[in-house]
Amino acid sequence: MTVSGTARAVDPERATLAKAADENFPVAPFFLPRAWRTDLMAVYGFARLVDDIGDGDLAPGGADARLLGVPADRADDRVLMLDAFEEDLRRVFDGTPRHPLLRRLAPTVRRRSLTPGPFLGLIAANRQDQLVARYETYEDLLAYCELSANPVGRLVLAVTGTSTPERIRRSDAICTALQIVEHLQDVAEDLSRDRIYLPAEDMKRFHVQETDLAAPTANASVRALIAYEAGRARDLMSEGAPLVGSVHGRLRLLLAGFVAGGRAAVRAIAAADHDVLPGPPKPSKAQLLREVGVTLRGEG
Repeated sequence: MTVSGTARAVDPERATLAKAADENFPVAPFFLPRAWRTDLMAVYGFARLVDDIGDGDLAPGGADARLLGVPADRADDRVLMLDAFEEDLRRVFDGTPRHPLLRRLAPTVRRRSLTPGPFLGLIAANRQDQLVARYETYEDLLAYCELSANPVGRLVLAVTGTSTPERIRRSDAICTALQIVEHLQDVAEDLSRDRIYLPAEDMKRFHVQETDLAAPTANASVRALIAYEAGRARDLMSEGAPLVGSVHGRLRLLLAGFVAGGRAAVRAIAAADHDVLPGPPKPSKAQLLREVGVTLRGEG
């Protein structure tokens, strides 16, 4: 769904939430209880806006900057915007936030007894994106995913009242896997932002140069590297998959959808012979549904 800059300037809250329709995974599907859907959409609004700030994807007009108290001529300063957004987040916990998406989040925080940690992690990840454009090791990338991805799963568990240490551990594995898969799908797009999320040590191992990633199609070395990283993501997904069987009812279906989405995306990458450079390989709905069934049966 494309939202015009004019619409964003008029109603930044609605424009941000509308992006849920374009996400790889369902944000708050219809089969969940209404209260869960309300709270998950509030969390989504926060996560989507902080990513838009970090990626420089805010629509022209400066509505978000004005809401956060940032001068219009500084609206393109991502670090300043993230700092202002963090200040407004803290008002969720001890005052009245300025931005409507954070005002929407405040009742969810109170109702679900959410803590600042996961939200601050997502802000920190986007702040890191302004400073770090390359990752030397896989461990460095995992540390980034701890900030950029894992808080989302932890918030889902907190909103649904199902957090336990073991479930959090499984959720972290799934979320990190999903983040790695997204990075693999978006190699070309990330490079256009001068970011590379493929570990430099792995690029060296497979004899891949940065210039290889700018080609229209992937050479054999790039394909081998993508296959290797996809295998890592697949293993992490398998490590986290028992989370699905640890819960019941509609939450089980939601979590199965997350795992199935990641597995189907890995299969789509493989079906493209690991050539992700022309554009992100995407699974069909039929493939996704098959993976949901496999995940619900505890297979794979």
